[in-house]
Amino acid sequence: MLRQFPAALKTYDRLLDLVPNDPDTLAGEAKIYQAEGNLEQAGKLLVGVNAQTPSFKAYLTKGDQLFLERHFDEAIRLIHSRLTEYRDLSDIERGFNQFFLVLAKEYAGDIAGARAIAQGGLGPLETLCQKDPDNPNFAHALSVFHAVLGQKDAAIKGAERMITLLPTVKDAVAGPTFEQNLAFVEVLVGDKNRAIPRLQRLLEMPYDECLTPALLRLHPQWDPLRTDPAFQKLCEEKQP
Repeated sequence: MLRQFPAALKTYDRLLDLVPNDPDTLAGEAKIYQAEGNLEQAGKLLVGVNAQTPSFKAYLTKGDQLFLERHFDEAIRLIHSRLTEYRDLSDIERGFNQFFLVLAKEYAGDIAGARAIAQGGLGPLETLCQKDPDNPNFAHALSVFHAVLGQKDAAIKGAERMITLLPTVKDAVAGPTFEQNLAFVEVLVGDKNRAIPRLQRLLEMPYDECLTPALLRLHPQWDPLRTDPAFQKLCEEKQP
């Protein structure tokens, strides 16, 4: 969280000596390599992860790896396999896989496909939000669906509500993640003038799965900002 990645990697290596091939541990170490921009090493740790991997964390990290590598077709196949072939898939995980499928389609440039899935999943997701209105994860997914569907006001309002549900002043570990999600929603609806200063502030903050210049350079979610000089500067900055 403090972006002290070399020290963190040493600790993960020690942990893997105790629990060799533990999927959660492998995923945790892979995420550090991803944050450093070392996709080759991250990929080696995730080579055995597939749609049947019981660890949801490892499965999600594999999906992130495919996004970072821009293997969108492979990511879509992975998600489809998880949805259709994995046993004991909970309703909540099924919903989140639909959310990840929307992202994969959006990143791949299949805007019509992303919108179709988002439209189909909007009702069930709204039901989940009504049943658990204080769940910031549901609120985040709903705000992204609204953004993909071009419903700017609802998207921004929903993303801002996430921050009120779990503000950074109350949770310095998870809170900034929802500020990062707001920046993503702002990017989706074309409001880069708000998103870029927010990203700059997040680069200076310690938090869970913290943002890094490498992730800004590599992750497709920030592609609409690529030509902006202010964003390019953030991608070049060194770790604090």
